[in-house]
Amino acid sequence: MSVIDHDFGLQERQVARRFTKLLSLDAQHEANVRANPVPYLERASERIFQLENALVEAAQAAAPSEAGCSVAETIRVDKAEYQRLLNCRAIIEKALVELVPGDEASPAAKNP
Repeated sequence: MSVIDHDFGLQERQVARRFTKLLSLDAQHEANVRANPVPYLERASERIFQLENALVEAAQAAAPSEAGCSVAETIRVDKAEYQRLLNCRAIIEKALVELVPGDEASPAAKNP
C-alpha cells in the first residue's frame, strides 16, 4: 500500500497569501489574487519601480556633488551615527550594483 501526497491547493494558497502580505493587502484580497492576479502584479511592478527609483535617488544623494561646496561647514556627528551612515551607504551601493550590473555610469560604480 502506498501513500499519495496531495496538498489540495495549499501551495497556491500560501503563495497568494505571501503575495498579498508583500503588497500590504488585507486577507480578503487573497481569493481575488488567485482569481485575477494581473492587477495585483501591475501593483507589485509599480511598487518595485518606485523602490528602484528610491534606491537610485539615495545613491545619487550619497555621491559627492561635482560642483563641490564653496562654504566650509563643520558638522559634528558621533562615531556611531557616522558608522550607521557609512553602513547605509554601502548597502545602497551594493543594492544598486546588483540592480544594474555592469553599469559604469551609476554613482555606486564611481564611488567604491
